Amino acid sequence: QVQVVESGGGLVRPGGSLRLSCTASGNLFSVNVMGWYRQAPGKERESVATFNSGGEIDYADSVKGRFSISRQNAELYLQMNSLIPEDTAVYYCNARKYFGVAFIDYWGQGTQVTVSS
Repeated sequence: QVQVVESGGGLVRPGGSLRLSCTASGNLFSVNVMGWYRQAPGKERESVATFNSGGEIDYADSVKGRFSISRQNAELYLQMNSLIPEDTAVYYCNARKYFGVAFIDYWGQGTQVTVSS
């Protein structure tokens, strides 16, 4: 089992910054990918940024140049700069644990990010 807990959301004005944190605990063996996802009202959950065990990082086009993901051991961070109202969503931390080619996704409870003036 893997537990994932996020923190750091809140209300911020357009152009502002927020930093999200995530802590993964439990059996982290074979957790090869961790990442941030978000879900806005009425929309599907989408990938924001992922970080794999090889150090490869992938960003959604909509956040490139504004968001930065980093990882230190079981801690995952998302630095969000130049926030725009379209970034408003519930942000989820994900830990993906592999069993050969199969995997299980573990999700946190989510943290609300609201960008509004």
